[in-house]
Amino acid sequence: MIYVVCSIIVVTIIVLLLVLNGKRERIVGKQIASEEITEFMYTYATAVYPPEYQRYRFYMENGKYQFFHEKREGKKWPLSEADITVCGTRELSAQEWKEFLDCVTGGSVIKRERNPKTAKGGAFCYLYWNGDRSRYQEFGFPSLNARKGFEDFCAELVY
Repeated sequence: MIYVVCSIIVVTIIVLLLVLNGKRERIVGKQIASEEITEFMYTYATAVYPPEYQRYRFYMENGKYQFFHEKREGKKWPLSEADITVCGTRELSAQEWKEFLDCVTGGSVIKRERNPKTAKGGAFCYLYWNGDRSRYQEFGFPSLNARKGFEDFCAELVY
């Protein structure tokens, strides 16, 4: 009898640890320091007419902060590389990198969903950081206002 009770307790603890570990989120600025961030990818895509596609990427290359953007426009879905209308890469100043970090601070990072059948339309955000173990990369802004502020900041960098 004691063996059965102990086995049930051990199995319950293991299941709880697996469930809680799978749902853990990390907050940028708390569990993820800004120095740990290596790359950020934001992609907005929608299939409504006319379809939209916008990608922003922040990353480090050869010790320099970089910003990449790509916009696709057309009348068919899905939009492809042939539909790229605006695209470019530019080096960021330390101040611009700090502004980017301010935009993502307070956002949460959870375990990345790898099942494309469950993917939803809209914005897809991934934050790569030292310690993400190739799993904890799916980023969410702390609010719609924070996301809008990020989009406005990126639009300023493009022009």
